[in-house]
Amino acid sequence: MTAPSTFGLSTEARNLHWLLSNLVEEVPGVHSVTVVSSDGLMLLSSDPGHHNAAEPAAPQNGPRGSSADLATIVSGIGSLTVGAAKLMDGGGVKQTMVAMEEGSVFVMSISDGSLLGVHAAPDCDMGVIAYHMALFVGRAGHVLTPELRSELRKSMESAQ
Repeated sequence: MTAPSTFGLSTEARNLHWLLSNLVEEVPGVHSVTVVSSDGLMLLSSDPGHHNAAEPAAPQNGPRGSSADLATIVSGIGSLTVGAAKLMDGGGVKQTMVAMEEGSVFVMSISDGSLLGVHAAPDCDMGVIAYHMALFVGRAGHVLTPELRSELRKSMESAQ
């Protein structure tokens, strides 16, 4: 994982970057992680940088293309499940899991409408990943203020 530069960021933003990095590094089977705002913009990513065209391409553990792909997938899954919950009078969506032959995608709601998304190996321990996602959401949910979301968006834009 390429850690983003947190120089110049607020303490809250640095803490969220640390929590995200810790989730990827400490939980077996996790390939990549992203946080997406309620309007679909990527706020945090485990791999916010892009490879230089002059450098050989590194093996991809996450979705093809870039970290933006995972953010797009998470945003789409979140939108789809919210719509389904409304049609079924199911209340708020807490989490969604998509199991595929070659991987899994987990999406969990954060208190402000943002989403936490994880792309993991097909043989991952789903319970362990869901537990660590819930820990992240519990720690991050109360600090994702509009000001912090704006700061995170700006830092993601400058990393690209």
